[in-house]
Amino acid sequence: MREFHPVRSGTASIYVCGATVQGVPHIGHVRGVLNYDVLRRWLVHSGLDVLLVRNVTDIDDKILTKAAEAGRPWWEWGATHERAFEEAYEQLGCLPPSVNPRATGHVTQMVELMERLIESGHGYVADGDVYFSVKSFDEYGKLSGQVLEDVQQGETPTRGKRDPRDFTMWKSAKPGEPSWPTPWGDGRPGWHLECSAMATAYLGAEFDIHGGGIDLVFPHHENERAQSNAAGDAFARFWLHNAWVTMSGEKMSKSLGNTVSIPSMLERYRAPELRYYLVQPHYRSTIEYSDGALSEAAQGYRRIETFLRRAAQSGEVTLGTIPAEFANALDDDLATPQAFAVVHNTVRDGNAAFDAGDTSKALDFAAAVRAMTDVLGLDPLSARWSEAGGSDTPTKDALSRIVEGLLAERQQARAEKDFARADAARDRLSQAGIVVEDTPNGPQWTVKSD
Repeated sequence: MREFHPVRSGTASIYVCGATVQGVPHIGHVRGVLNYDVLRRWLVHSGLDVLLVRNVTDIDDKILTKAAEAGRPWWEWGATHERAFEEAYEQLGCLPPSVNPRATGHVTQMVELMERLIESGHGYVADGDVYFSVKSFDEYGKLSGQVLEDVQQGETPTRGKRDPRDFTMWKSAKPGEPSWPTPWGDGRPGWHLECSAMATAYLGAEFDIHGGGIDLVFPHHENERAQSNAAGDAFARFWLHNAWVTMSGEKMSKSLGNTVSIPSMLERYRAPELRYYLVQPHYRSTIEYSDGALSEAAQGYRRIETFLRRAAQSGEVTLGTIPAEFANALDDDLATPQAFAVVHNTVRDGNAAFDAGDTSKALDFAAAVRAMTDVLGLDPLSARWSEAGGSDTPTKDALSRIVEGLLAERQQARAEKDFARADAARDRLSQAGIVVEDTPNGPQWTVKSD
């Protein structure tokens, strides 16, 4: 843990490894982008300008393979799925990046970086391929904790490598594949080279934060750091890695066939409810996907939404002051679970103030909730989310208000030990087909499927 101070006063610079646009995005893909969106919003709220670069890997072995299998041009396949990713990010309320560079548009910068590495003895050419010499860089393995003797790059063996631990920066052209001219012959970029070139092109030789999934620590980020530092660039000062979304303990991935696509999820849940589900856990904590957990998250969002709409019916709800506990949570390695706890505690206090007839105090709580949810990208009264959910939103809102009202009545009756009134509220819920489960986070409700 280190205190954050930006390289350039007043501006935070962030590079996030974006999508390899080989297919339709799933919730595992978008989780990291949402995490760094919350980080960006918090840094902006803290008074910093934020320059965020999120790249697109639009040339890759998987893209070429899938496009060939589909009988479509590789560039068209990539562009189609790039649009699908951008639509998913927008639907879930992500702010657009400062710049969204594509790998294929930065070959010149990649060639310049390779030239620097070859001249300094860290890179070499063999049969038109360009490799990075791992042994030439004394700090290789520092980021990921790899022991040099045990390094395996996961690359197809080639005769040109001087050492099997070396990694490929540039691949020589193969028949039928796209290629670009270089001093060493035609070819296409390796994955690790792309991000080093694009990050420094937009953020400079030294920048603040490099983000990506935990699966990128090795080899991708280790190799990025090695080639950039070896070329003389300080590169990233902080590395942040978000954890996976898993199903049955396995990373959600297309190769495992256990993906949950964004389009299919948004047929079942509103976008802010899905966003809530993906940003409420700590970014370094694994999310084990389940319908029950997603349903519980949706109810958590609805409780906030119901309270703020109740407040809006009583007066103007502005963006208020963020509580210190919320700020302390996000300042502590972006601790979103603790931040959400402050949100829900404030919602509870606001509802209690309404029930006690203190509308002025309740509106103050509502203003604080709006300010906090605005930072999280989840303000239900914002123009972005106030109409989210389609034509059945009014019905859902009405149901939420009725159920939350009965739950509040039941909780108050319990607190006053008026168990007859509490049982009556429970019975009314049951008669309406509402199933209530008491959890450590408060009562959770679902509608009976029959």
